[in-house]
Parts: sequence; C-alpha cells; structure tokens
Amino acid sequence: MRCLSLLLATVALSSCAAGYPGGHKDIYHDSYGHDLRNELHRRNIVYDGNIAASYDFVIVGGGTAGLVLAARLSEDANTTVLVLEAGDTGDAVSSSIDIPGDAYYSSLLGTSYDWKYTTVPQAGGDNRVVPWARGKVLGGSSAVNGMYAVRPSKLELDTWAAMIDGGDQWNWNSMFADMKKSENFTAPSADIQAAGNIMYDASSHGTTGPLHVSYPGYIVPVVGNWTQTLADIGIPFSADANGGDGWGGFIATSTINPANWTRSYSRSAYIDPLPPRPNLAILANATVTRILFASNSSQGNLTANAVEYAASSNAPRLTVNVTKEVILAGGAIGSPHVLMHSGVGPQDILQAAGVPVNLALPGVGQHLQDHISTEVVWETSDETAASIYASTSPVRKSLISRAIHVVFMSIQQSTGASSPFLSFINSATAYANISDLVGLDTYQSFQANIASAIETSASSLVPSTDPTVQEGYKAIYNATANMMMTPVGQIEILLSLTGSSQGGANSIAIQAALQHPFSQGHLYINSSNPFDDPVIDPGYLSHSADLVMFREGLKLCRTLGNTAPLSSAMLQEISPGPSVQTDDDWDTWLATTFGTEYHPSCSCAMLPQNQGGVVDTNLKVYGLANVRVADASVFPIQFAAHLQAPVYGLAEQAATIIRSQYNGVAIPQPSSVTPPTPTTTQKGPTQTDNNTKNGATWSRPHLGFSLACVVFAGVASML
Repeated sequence: MRCLSLLLATVALSSCAAGYPGGHKDIYHDSYGHDLRNELHRRNIVYDGNIAASYDFVIVGGGTAGLVLAARLSEDANTTVLVLEAGDTGDAVSSSIDIPGDAYYSSLLGTSYDWKYTTVPQAGGDNRVVPWARGKVLGGSSAVNGMYAVRPSKLELDTWAAMIDGGDQWNWNSMFADMKKSENFTAPSADIQAAGNIMYDASSHGTTGPLHVSYPGYIVPVVGNWTQTLADIGIPFSADANGGDGWGGFIATSTINPANWTRSYSRSAYIDPLPPRPNLAILANATVTRILFASNSSQGNLTANAVEYAASSNAPRLTVNVTKEVILAGGAIGSPHVLMHSGVGPQDILQAAGVPVNLALPGVGQHLQDHISTEVVWETSDETAASIYASTSPVRKSLISRAIHVVFMSIQQSTGASSPFLSFINSATAYANISDLVGLDTYQSFQANIASAIETSASSLVPSTDPTVQEGYKAIYNATANMMMTPVGQIEILLSLTGSSQGGANSIAIQAALQHPFSQGHLYINSSNPFDDPVIDPGYLSHSADLVMFREGLKLCRTLGNTAPLSSAMLQEISPGPSVQTDDDWDTWLATTFGTEYHPSCSCAMLPQNQGGVVDTNLKVYGLANVRVADASVFPIQFAAHLQAPVYGLAEQAATIIRSQYNGVAIPQPSSVTPPTPTTTQKGPTQTDNNTKNGATWSRPHLGFSLACVVFAGVASML
C-alpha cells in the first residue's frame, strides 16, 4: 500500500509539472502526454495526411458501421480501402472513451467530439430546440454511447424484411447470424448474476467476434430488485432477451471488455487489434463535402468516380478517386447530408439550397424517426453508482483517473486489470407492450383507431408533398400499427443509478422511452456549404398516439417505483412530483422535459423507390451505379432496441454482400432460428403474468474494485 501511495503521489506531482492538458487538435499525444504516433501507424490510421490518389472503396464515416466495413473489406489483400472520418482519432481523450463509467461522469457530449446538432423548435416539445448529440470521433457514437447491447426482436426484423421484395437477407435469421458474428460474449460471474438476478442464454450469443459483450464487474444492489418488481406489476422476466423475444424485463448486456473493464466499440474491436495493412488507410479530421460523378455516366445510373473532402470549411478541398464504390456510413444525419450536397435528394430542397441536381430522389432525408425519453425521479438513501462516485472529492477523482491510466499503461498487457466499479453502467431494462400501457380492455380499440387514421395522418403529418414519400409513410405506419398487436415493446423502461439533474447523486430515476413512433420527420439542407449543419425536424409527438403511449409509459414508471421490492429504495418523488396526476398534467410536464434517446434512423430508408425509398436490398442508392448506404439510416422502421446492435449486424452483412459481388465470397444462408419457448403465460398481445423466478438469489455484493480498490485506498491514505 505504501509503495502504491508513493506511486500515486508521484503521479500527482508529475501531472502538475508535465501533464499534457489534452486537446482535440493534438492527434499525436493523449491527455497524459504519451506519444501515439507508433500506435496510430500500427492501427492503420494516417496521421500525416498522406494517402494514395485512388482506392477501390472509399467509406464515408469512421463510425460504428464504417469501421466494421473497413476491417472486413480490407481482409482481402488485393482490395484497397480508405475511411474518411470528420472527427478526430479520439486518442487525446482515450480514458473518457475507454472507461465505461465516464460515459456518465466525464462525457464527451457537448465537446468537440460531439457533432452537437440541434432540432428545430418542436411543437410537441413546448417549442423547445432539442439537442441531438452524435459522436464525432473514430468509432462514431459507439465511442460515446451508453453501451447497451440490446437487439431488436424477431418480429421487428421480419417486419422490415417483408417491406421490400428480396428483403430476406435482412430478416431475423440473417441478422441474428450477423449480430452473433460481430460478438464476443462473456457470461457474468456467479456473484454478479446472483446480485442482478440476471438471465441469459449463451446459445444466443457469439463468442468469436471482435466486439466484446458482457456485464459490468460491479453491480449496485438495487438492481437485484428490478425484474421481480416488474413481474409483480405484470411485466414478465425475459428468459433470453437476445434470442428474438426482446420484451419483458431483463438486465441487458453491454459492450464492455471484461478482460480490462473498458468500453468495446467499433475502433477498439475492429481496428486496433489489426496488424498493419498496406491496403487500409483511415484518415481522421477529413469531412466529406460531396461525391463526384463521372461526366459520361448516364442519368439514372450515375457512377461515382471521386470523393471530395476537407479538414475544415476554410481548408482546401481535396479529392480521392474511387475505382469500385463509395459507401456512406455517416449515420442517420451524415449520410443523407452527404447525398444532398452531392446533388442527390429532393429536387425542391436542392434547388432552394443552391446545389445542382444530379439525381432527384425524393426520399433522401425523409421518414426520419427517433426514440424520445424522460424520467420519473425519486430521492434515495440507498447506494447508487453516482453516490459512490460522488463520495470522492474532485481532487481524489482526478488522481484516481490518472492513477488508473498509469495502471492501464504499465500493467494492462500483463494483468488485464482495471476498475470493476467504473465498469458499472445502467443496464436494467424492460420493454412494455401496448396492453401493459393502455390495458387489456382497451388496447385493441386503441390500435384500431390508429390504423383507421392512416389517410388523415398521411395527408396532414408527412413533411413532403411527394406522393412516393407519402406512400412510404403509409407503409411504415401500417407496419408499426400491425406490430402493436404483437408482444413487441412500445415503451422501453430503464433504471438509472448514475445520477439525475433533478436529484443529483442521491436519486434514482426510472426512464420511459417511446420505441415505435407514428410521428415521422425529415432533415434537409438549406445551404450549399457542406460544413453547415442540416435542418433537423423529427416532428416529435405530432401524432397523438405517441403522446398517449409516452404518457402511459411514464405512469408505469411511477407505478414501478412505488412497488415493492424496488420501492424500498425510493423516498420522495421529486420529478415530476405529486402535483402531476391527471393526463393533462402529464402531457404538459413531459413536453417540457423529454429529449432524444440518441437513436435517429430511417432517413435513407430501404423501401421500394415508389414508396420514397433511398436504397434497395443490397444497400445501393437508387439511380447511382456504385454508391451504397450502410448505417442506421437505412432501417425503414424503428426498433424496440438500442441501435448499435443491429448496426453492427447490418455492417457485417453489408461487407458480405459487397465481397460477394467483387470477390466471389458467397452470402451464407442462415438456418431458421426459433426464439426460445417463453417461460410465461400469454395474455392479449403479450405475457402479463409471471410467477416464475430464475432461481438467482440476491446478495449484497462487495465493493469489488480488484486492483482499483487498492488505487482508491492508496489515494485515500495519501490525502
């Protein structure tokens, strides 16, 4: 202990004398002053700006999907791949990315590593402008998100596949295989499983993929009461939330590497472990401004032959040639943004922005959908992750962070040790279906009223006059309405133990998030400058059904928090508080508090072109010979899930499709997969009774800091 205390004292003194302050502009050092250039070279990252004049594939966006595609396509040594990423490498802030708890306590949101988008004022949100954070760094939003690894259900993926001819390669069987392909699953320890009342089925997980998926190394005791309390209010345990029946209550897996309790994301999983590949280059700080098309290509079959990019709006525009394809992987905002600045999109929008029209494609930027959420908050005297973290002083926390980093740098390779406590992130999850929200006696008439309002909704709520876009709205609307009669979750419910703005560290929040909105929005450009943000209008709560489901989900949160055994941790409700009781009270309050759950999608939807679709089943943009989109923008519907899981699966499948075209790699035909037999009794559209327990016993876990407990103790003894 004395030796470690001296080490930490040395860390503290040296940091005062020589600690590099950490800036996003210095890509050569991290925030502790360590030179990164050898590592950058090893990881195929170009840090001097020198790239080749031409590549077979240029991937626009080095985020969740883009880096998967880069790794998979460059497995073929005779194929050259370039990734252009607008954000920085992330090395200067590696600890904020790598330590899971820092997603809450030292978040990069609001910094230069965040695009910091905002919506237009939302009528359904008390005319507020809603922030839309997106990761602007290698790894994209997978480097800054909450790390939930929650898949869509079989019903949802099969619904997507049925919305377009030839969509079978996106059904449950295909996507399940691809999500497993990406995954390296580690089961929880016996202590963690018992403490959290965790249920899982190992056969639903992959064990050979690059992306680590596991459970935290420490769990806050109140989590153990989650699934039992849900069962007591009629929302059953989920025996296997990852196997196709993604509803009910469960403790979610997270993208955490249990070997060292660090975040696993697209860069650390798919790029960092690679040896140098002469056929792969990744260039950060390179914003794609437009795709260039060959002058001799025919209308309706335009061929991309180059990509233009720049370091900033004032920097010179550079070009790199493309011999095979451009693959857009910029996400639900970035991909339609690049298409429109390339002259591909709604003709009226392009003309108004002063962008020459290369191809009129009305669906670009349309059908935009998102999850919204807010929370009910209670004071608590129980331990929360935030209260444990807050119990250390700012000086201690700074020293702890630096000490942990020193431990990582010096012994991670030999021991794999770090802090199990800082691996704790929120993961207690549930998906409530429509009967859970409006009742068994009401859900059928509620759904019927929604279904009958399709024409009225299409004529009044679609933000486009194009008839194909309106037909696409109807197709999405019908699919969403039909799923309402199944067990699929309409509201996600999350337990938050990492502090709240209303109650600080000594509070517990239960969050509700709308999963299948009937409200659709759009995004578009209003300038010819590609460095100007697009206009984002998700049209939140423009359809009345969304408001009803969201409100009833929040009421369910209150009921859950007031039900034993979870209620034993709750004291006074502080938000919205006891003054909110009637439907009007709830509606007024939620309009002032909700925000995004950070899951935008559907803005380059995979639909038939006569329904405002942007890409076909092979992800090719209609009317473009060699441009694909491979990210969350191609989903035609929202999922009751966290989108990184299906995006990893989509990217794996996209790489297979592309390699099958150029390299003769056959697309595998996955066998039919049937979700596990439910362990509960079905009522209405879902199971609403469950008296079966999973056999796991709850016990208060020790504060298992492993090596980091010594670090904490050493810092404490020094101060």
